[in-house]
Amino acid sequence: MIPEIDVRSCIARKSYAGELEFSFEAEDGLLDIPFVSFSSPVTARLRYEIFEDDAVEVKGSISFSLKGACSRCLAETEEAFTHEAEALFLPAEPLGEEYGYSGGVVRLKEFLRDTVAFALPARLLCDNCKEE
Repeated sequence: MIPEIDVRSCIARKSYAGELEFSFEAEDGLLDIPFVSFSSPVTARLRYEIFEDDAVEVKGSISFSLKGACSRCLAETEEAFTHEAEALFLPAEPLGEEYGYSGGVVRLKEFLRDTVAFALPARLLCDNCKEE
């Protein structure tokens, strides 16, 4: 389950920053590499900060593993990936590359889906094919 950041509750407690660490299952539909699947849940390690204008900055990293057939030689392979993530959530409709939130709650699902999609490689190669 992906947690949410309750901005109103944080402000009421005068807690303007925090950390989140959790795992979730990535959508297989994100993968565009034939014969490859996620071999582990995605682990997210995030920090957030609430600013005076109620904007919420989220930074951190995600990590996951892929397994399947090498895109070049079809040998079975597995590889771990880590990707840095950063987003700004505004208390309104999203603008450009920013995310919005409403009801005083930041929902991280779309941001994490986008982060996983950006972190995916174009192909999965075994160690032998990486050396060529």
